Parts: sequence; structure tokens; C-alpha cells
Amino acid sequence: MTEPAIATPPRSQWRDVWLQFRAHRGALIGMGVFLFIIVTVFLGPLIWSIDATHIDIRARNQGPSWAHPFGTDQLGRDTLARIMSGGRSSITVGLTAMLLALVLGSLIGVLAGFFRWLDGPLMRLTDLFLSLPLLPLLLVMVMLFREALNARFGPETGIFILIVFAIGITSWMPTARIVRSDVLAIKEREFILAARSIGTSNFHLITRHILPNVMSPIMVSATLGIANAIITESALSFLGLGFPPDFPTWGRLLNDATVYLQDYPERVIWPGLAISLTVLSVNYMGDGLRDALDPRLRGR
Repeated sequence: MTEPAIATPPRSQWRDVWLQFRAHRGALIGMGVFLFIIVTVFLGPLIWSIDATHIDIRARNQGPSWAHPFGTDQLGRDTLARIMSGGRSSITVGLTAMLLALVLGSLIGVLAGFFRWLDGPLMRLTDLFLSLPLLPLLLVMVMLFREALNARFGPETGIFILIVFAIGITSWMPTARIVRSDVLAIKEREFILAARSIGTSNFHLITRHILPNVMSPIMVSATLGIANAIITESALSFLGLGFPPDFPTWGRLLNDATVYLQDYPERVIWPGLAISLTVLSVNYMGDGLRDALDPRLRGR
């Protein structure tokens, strides 16, 4: 007599997503590298306690050593400490600007896809923002509002608010178009029609049925948005329009190192490597999330 088969409990959707994500070797390595960078820049100062702003003229322009593994700059400041401090600034700007762009893009995409009468105006607004040259627009915004925000909030907080707002307000368009296309498809599905037939309000249709089903493209856009925001902030700092000179970011460190490129080329390598590894790891994570969250791409 055979024993009855033991029914195994069904796996959750997020466990399936994790198993698929884990199968993507590049995404798994990217996540490991990104987590390592996050831990290093935020928790590293607890171990490496040298102040990033400490000036020691006697130790200026030194190469790598046990006392300064990445060397020192023209003022004797420790490069490793400045890389970690700059990473905190750049990654914080990237995460905050990504959240702003994600909220704006998701809101406009949901409204355009769900309400037919809003689709035309919102998509024309999206096309207008897409047609604007990004870097000149950012430069104009920084030049116009930097002094007012610095006087209101201080030089560091003011430029942080300005850069986050400038990047977020110019980066929401791809998310809006992706979310809109998914909403247009989802709102014609049977479960949406069934919810309408029992009198579900538009607000509850959006929050309970539409948004949970468009989380996949939103999460993928989030990972790619971090990389885009970090690159944009680094470009602004490299051009000298970001944070103050004594406030390190990866882009500012690159800008400072270009003057000494021929004599001390390693000063360009460290912040450039940090930006490249961060952006590359986030992009690989985005590829893995796309494959894991989209059932049509699973198993490729």
C-alpha cells in the first residue's frame, strides 16, 4: 500500500523572484559589490577614523602607504577617508533623487494610463521633458537657484536640496512611460472589470489592484535611476557646480584630481573606479530584477 503524497506548501511569489534573481550570476555579483560599497562608505569611518577634512601639509602628495593606503592629496588629506565621505554624499544623492523621480514617474504614469482624459496632456508633458537637453537644463537650474537655497539652508544642505530636486525633476520620464503602458494593459484585465462591477472606487482600484501589479517595472526603474542619479551628480560636481570644494563627493574628487593628473594619476583612478563599480553593479542588479520579475524573461 503506497503512502499518500505529502502536499508541499506553495512557494511565495517573492521567493520565486529571489530564486530567479539568484540564478542571474551577474546580478548576484552586482548586489554583492553594491552592498560592499554601501557598507564601506557608511560604516568604514567607524574603522578608518581619519577625518576626511583633516589637513596635514607635511604629508601632502604622498603615495599609498600603511598610514594612507590611497595616498594623500595636495593638502595632505587622506584619500581613503575622502573616498568614503564622498561615497556617502554621492550615494545619498542618488537614492534620494531616485525616490523623487520614482514617485513622480509612477504618479504620472498611473494617472495617464488609468484616466483617458489625462493621457494626452500628461504624455505631451512627458515628451516635452524628454526633448529638453538634460545637462544644460541642470546647469541653468543650479545657476539660478543655488544662491537662494544656500542663503536659506546653508551651502551644503542648500546644494543637496537643489541637486536632488534637479535630478529628480529631470529623470522621471522613462518611469512614467513604462508604468503607463503597464497600466493600460492591466486596467482591461478581468479582475479589474470584476472590481468595477461591484462598485470599487477608482482610488481603491489604483491602490489595491493597479499599483501592486506595476511594481515590477517600478523596481527595475529604481535600480537604474540610482545609477543615473550618481552619474549626473558626479558630472555636476566635476564641472564645479555641485557641492562646495571642501565637501567631498566622487565627482568633486575627480575634478580636484584632474589638475594633478600627470604627476599623480592614481588620484583619478580611485573616485573613477568607485563611480564605475557602483553604476555597473546597480545596472547588473536592474538586469537581474527585470528577468526575475518578468515571467516572459525567466529561464533565458
